[in-house]
Amino acid sequence: METCPDCTYVEAQVKGDSRYAIIDIGSHVKYLKEFLRLRDTHPAFDNAKRHGAAGIPCFVLEDGTVTLSPEEAGLHARPVAEGASCSIDGSGC
Repeated sequence: METCPDCTYVEAQVKGDSRYAIIDIGSHVKYLKEFLRLRDTHPAFDNAKRHGAAGIPCFVLEDGTVTLSPEEAGLHARPVAEGASCSIDGSGC
């Protein structure tokens, strides 16, 4: 999502790299529904939900693995020094 600093950090890394496909869940309700279905059922999101995080960006790897770790997708996470991530409880963004 454009308003997620972690998402925009990841998107900048993959721009022009055909190995990655960016799906902006805010661009169409069908993408949001797909994401929510995955988030509601996959254990990779359990910790994020426990801490009030949205669970984005998330990564679905070629082998079907779902992870919230940019490193597992061959990318870099946004440095902590760049500010807090968005949280439902208002502690970020």
